[in-house]
Amino acid sequence: MRKLDHCNIVRLRYFFYSSGDKKDEVYLNLVLDYVPETVYRVARHYSRAKQTLPMVYVKLYMYQLFRSLAYIHSAKQLVRGEPNVSYICSRYYRAPELIFGATDYTSSIDVWSAGCVLAELLLGQPIFPGDSGVDQLVEIIKVLGTPTREQIREMNPNYTEFKFPQIKAHPWTKVFPAAYPPEAIALCSRCWSTPQGPPHPSRGLRTLLL
Repeated sequence: MRKLDHCNIVRLRYFFYSSGDKKDEVYLNLVLDYVPETVYRVARHYSRAKQTLPMVYVKLYMYQLFRSLAYIHSAKQLVRGEPNVSYICSRYYRAPELIFGATDYTSSIDVWSAGCVLAELLLGQPIFPGDSGVDQLVEIIKVLGTPTREQIREMNPNYTEFKFPQIKAHPWTKVFPAAYPPEAIALCSRCWSTPQGPPHPSRGLRTLLL
């Protein structure tokens, strides 16, 4: 993180370790630049007011997110690890190949997460709110349908013989209200394609939405 220097990435100033109350309990403490506002707080404000987030905000936040991901990926890094904020459960944004236990994956896992963020900004709530790893996969299948054997092989070949319930993909018109721009829904769909399919973040910047 200390090597990342980009206007859309919060700068890491310093880090240190501290001991916890239990034996062998160690905490990693990060000292970051102060950011007075967060996307989560802005989105929650509109959600509590039962209003949709203005599309100009959605475009602005997603533009910054894809810019930062493009920079990070150009540095040959991935966004991994548990978030250090309590209000975000990384499970909601986790790509299915990670749920399948894949150890060999690409930058597509970050693009998947970006699609989840976009959907949440549009809907005002997480689109895949699983309570566990298995439940998370169920939530994904309920929207996108049962993955094909080839898709499962791409994610983790150890599960190709596993029998999944056959569920058809939910129509996008029933997932997102008709008022939302079709280009926003198209970008979500592109982010959630197979592990080999999601666009590079720089291509996300060139979509009709942004």
